[in-house]
Amino acid sequence: MNHPDEPVAQSTDLVRPYVITNGRGLPADDKFNLITLVTASDQPRPVHLDPEKHSVLDLCSGGMLSVAEIAGHMKLPIGIVKVLLSDLASEGYLVVRPPVPRAQLADVSLLQEVLNGLQARFG
Repeated sequence: MNHPDEPVAQSTDLVRPYVITNGRGLPADDKFNLITLVTASDQPRPVHLDPEKHSVLDLCSGGMLSVAEIAGHMKLPIGIVKVLLSDLASEGYLVVRPPVPRAQLADVSLLQEVLNGLQARFG
């Protein structure tokens, strides 16, 4: 129990998401989905960044991470992380790579012909 003259412990869990994003929502040209890969650029980091943005840059400085991984590490909602990433990318502090497209499956008849040719040649 807290006494009236005791200081109340501050918790970052009490910070509302709209405070982190300054009340902004996702931009209209939202280029981030859950598997978009992000890494920190070589640009020097300014001192005036918000603590959450510093945390994102710290996470991304080790290599490529997906948006979902960043949100998981930071324990923030995906939408909030997307706003932070959008800000950092537009300022040039992040390098964004779209996810690798799915590979096209090879034609089964072509694979069968290759197999038949290998079997005929090497028995």
